[in-house]
Amino acid sequence: MTIESIVAAARDSRDWEPLVALVPYARFLGVRLDIRGDQFGACMPFDKKLIGNPALPALHGGAIGGFLECAGLFYLLWDMDSADLPKTINFTFEYLRSGRPVDTYAQVFMVKQGKRVAHLRVEAWQSSPDKPIAIGHGNFMLKPVDEPQRSKP
Repeated sequence: MTIESIVAAARDSRDWEPLVALVPYARFLGVRLDIRGDQFGACMPFDKKLIGNPALPALHGGAIGGFLECAGLFYLLWDMDSADLPKTINFTFEYLRSGRPVDTYAQVFMVKQGKRVAHLRVEAWQSSPDKPIAIGHGNFMLKPVDEPQRSKP
């Protein structure tokens, strides 16, 4: 089964779980996609294994960062026709406040999209979208559906 067929089946059935299952770290984080009409959202449900500082307690920064990157990747698969999983070129994080031991949500904003590269801003929040706990900026390499496969030497 190809990425295209998995994404097409997810769009038809509105069951995005098979898409999340393609990314092992997203499965580990328990990422859920919350897509309603043309609104994309992602959720990382709280789990004790995601705690990085038990004294506070606070979520591990790597879990928050990984969630931001996964949300961006899934947004691209949802938003556009792709022949393959987008490849991360670079992704940077700005941690704004401690992530509490509660569910974390993400919203994704397309900054610029070209034929081969997309630039996204992803915001993670818990109590309100107006109070992000972290913001990520990423560039992803895209492989359009109509691009021919290159043979390897």
